[in-house]
Amino acid sequence: MSDAELTVEAAVNGNLSLADLRMDPTTLAHQAVVAEQDGNPQLAENFLRAAELATVDDEDVMQLYEALRPHRSTAEELEALRVSLETRGASRCAELVRQAAAVYARRGLLR
Repeated sequence: MSDAELTVEAAVNGNLSLADLRMDPTTLAHQAVVAEQDGNPQLAENFLRAAELATVDDEDVMQLYEALRPHRSTAEELEALRVSLETRGASRCAELVRQAAAVYARRGLLR
């Protein structure tokens, strides 16, 4: 769908899909630059992780979200997820999973 077709009317009529609304990774990366320039490195990092996930299937993103909830994953499952993300080129997301696994282990939040 072209930008000209992305209208409120199209949304109300059910003529838009999630793919029509998906953010482009380059747009998210640009927002990261803006956030960094404005002195917000945490937001910049979030935008860069979002850029990595922008091309990942929605179902896989929801599985990632579910796996990162406390008491939902074992250390081995989180490590497999980290490796999978690294293999897909999502190194920032993989690092987040590695950090989460370490914190979950320390705080007793693993399954």
